[in-house]
Amino acid sequence: MIFIYLLNDDKKMKTLCLDFGNTRKKCAVFNDDELIETIELKDEVTEALKQIINQYKPTKSILSSVINHSVEIENLLQQNTQFHKLNYQSILPITTPVGKPETIGADRLAICAASKDMFPQHHSLAIGLGTCVTYNFVNKFGEFLGGSISPGMKMRFKSMNDYTALLPVIEAQHQFPLIGYDTKTNLLSGVLYGLAKEIDGMIDLYNEKYCNLNVVLTGGDAAFFSQHITNKIVYEPELLFKGLLAISKKN
Repeated sequence: MIFIYLLNDDKKMKTLCLDFGNTRKKCAVFNDDELIETIELKDEVTEALKQIINQYKPTKSILSSVINHSVEIENLLQQNTQFHKLNYQSILPITTPVGKPETIGADRLAICAASKDMFPQHHSLAIGLGTCVTYNFVNKFGEFLGGSISPGMKMRFKSMNDYTALLPVIEAQHQFPLIGYDTKTNLLSGVLYGLAKEIDGMIDLYNEKYCNLNVVLTGGDAAFFSQHITNKIVYEPELLFKGLLAISKKN
């Protein structure tokens, strides 16, 4: 069956993009290329999606998931939209010449697609700061060659509590001293400055190898680090959603 959509300025295409990560579940609604709203989905995800679908009436939907989510969610999207679940067999604006493309996380495919769209015919490094930190390199030929994965901010805070007797779990803050004066500020300085310098160091290594490299920082925890990175970067908090939109157009 072939669906043909005739669009004009008065009736734009609405696309619902969903990102199910290890820490957060989020979605974004686009009106053609315009981002209308981003929504964090907490408890009762299926019911929340029913309300979103009823409110915005999206024509298309796309899901990036790195967790085991309920099949009811996919059924709901299939019944109400032209639905696509992102995976390594999706039609992508990038190629994936790696050993096991089926092991690439859907979130990494999405941010690589977006970075390729932002920097066509240029090398790009997309850094995602979520549960883990992912470094994702796309060369000027549009090939996603892989990268690196390291523990994310919250994982670092939690691991120090898990593997010690007395260190507490703390929440990140935007303002903190270089020289900690108590347990909390020592942890903040160690994790946040430490991770910021890791990111700068990784960018330095890529810059040594590749000329004219574009770097984009994204992810739920990126706001804590954008001001502490000394290398030139682009901070784009909605990079993954923009990648999902680009992939949705091809599928």
